[in-house]
Amino acid sequence: MSQKPSIPKGTRDFGQKEMAARNYIFDTVRSVFKSYGYAQIETPAMENLSTLLGKYGEEGDKLLYRILNSGDAFAGVDFDKPLAAQVCEKGLRYDLTVPFARFVVQHQGEISFPFKRFQIQPVWRADRPQKGRYREFYQCDVDAIGSRSQLCELELVQIVEKVFSLLDVRVCMHINNRKVLTGLAEVCGCPDKVVDITVAIDKLDKIGLEAVGEELRGKGLTEEALDVLRPVLLLSGPFEEKLAVMRKLMAPSAEGCRGLDELEELFGYIRSAGVQMPCELDLSLARGLNYYTGAIFEVKALDWQIGSICGGGRYDNLTGIFGLPDMSGVGVSFGADRIYDVLVGLEKFPAGLSSGADLLFANMGRDEVAYVLPVAAALRSEGIAVEVYPDSSKLKKQFDYCERKGIGFLSICGADELASGNIQIKNLASGEQKSFAKADVAGMVAFMR
Repeated sequence: MSQKPSIPKGTRDFGQKEMAARNYIFDTVRSVFKSYGYAQIETPAMENLSTLLGKYGEEGDKLLYRILNSGDAFAGVDFDKPLAAQVCEKGLRYDLTVPFARFVVQHQGEISFPFKRFQIQPVWRADRPQKGRYREFYQCDVDAIGSRSQLCELELVQIVEKVFSLLDVRVCMHINNRKVLTGLAEVCGCPDKVVDITVAIDKLDKIGLEAVGEELRGKGLTEEALDVLRPVLLLSGPFEEKLAVMRKLMAPSAEGCRGLDELEELFGYIRSAGVQMPCELDLSLARGLNYYTGAIFEVKALDWQIGSICGGGRYDNLTGIFGLPDMSGVGVSFGADRIYDVLVGLEKFPAGLSSGADLLFANMGRDEVAYVLPVAAALRSEGIAVEVYPDSSKLKKQFDYCERKGIGFLSICGADELASGNIQIKNLASGEQKSFAKADVAGMVAFMR
């Protein structure tokens, strides 16, 4: 007995309904990116492991999918040495930002800076599948590289606001700065523990404050250090009040003060630009990726529990790893799969997305099909999606096909229509039916729009 087919956990099939909905997201995001002057690129699904390793922190490296070398990968292997490094030279990309940095360095002679690009491609992580967390998922990344101006950060805030406004999803953008976290480690008396603090704080929403404290104790933080850290993570109130508290706390740290200066500048831009989307200074926001150096962002839906649906930040040193120093960039990534889940949960997808066609010509026989084929071609040239049913089946079967696919208009042309030179079109939603001269393509288009 053959085994029932299946797919790996953490991956999903998408049928025509799901693809129509996903393309609605991709098209919306793409249109906003383009409206701000960003151009699309693509990079390979696989990268050299030397490109990927060491960019995401120790935990991120563990989630990389490694690809076994082609051919006899184990020929000549020394089993007394680490095996993975000998048999795997490539890996599936973990995100789109590191491949983008590699792309910038490799193609720097062809690029005009500042370089504004977007990518809409899948990424892979060997994570534990759970609600809202997949092993294969799409990211929609938008980045500007080659400028340190925080006007770039503002532009990303505006892009996020516009995308979710078009998708009709209420969101809040959480903002922090990695320099503030570095300063926090310094005032805690643990300047060498900034990565440990960042990694632990990044889990705050998932495991809670007490568990974060336990993890940090395990990393060597004292109770005195935790006493400094704990009230910062719990700090609430408007931006100005939080900033005033942090100014006093960060006075001994030049790096922390620079981070607060950057936050004050960015929030000033946000006010000046008239951004209506809620933007909150979230001092517990850490973003676990090691390459962030300045502003960091996360976006959460206000009406649906799923975690972050968009995130990103400023990185100053990423291209330097590949041989191009002093090339600062900033970007955000829209998690298409989580956004899809939010739109499904909130029932925000427009009606009629799943139909592949606007109009179906019923198949009434060979002569009738020959009669409607040129009309179908003319309508397609006017932007109407048209199907001609392939088989001369019973009309009920063809009606059912229309209904299952969500096709809004049906044309049944039989002997009478051939004799009169007309085309009958029926609106299946309203029941309205009209007859058009075969040459009146403009009239048919107007009726269906």
